Amino acid sequence: MARLVRMDHTGHTTLAEWTADDTAAIQAAVSAFRTELDRGYYAIVSTGEGHAEQVRELPVEADLVIMRLPISGG
Repeated sequence: MARLVRMDHTGHTTLAEWTADDTAAIQAAVSAFRTELDRGYYAIVSTGEGHAEQVRELPVEADLVIMRLPISGG
């Protein structure tokens, strides 16, 4: 089962879970993904050992998609 999680002050919150054959769950995950993007979060997906890339559309084939806020500093 694939998961969409948001990194937050609690560690993480699961926003959606889906399987490849569950169209309704995929649509709910896409909606949750877009909502988080609109809130200023960005999405990261692992591309292999020690590597990740930012995505702007939900990759439904990914096992885990992580939403997080940009790191701010000054």
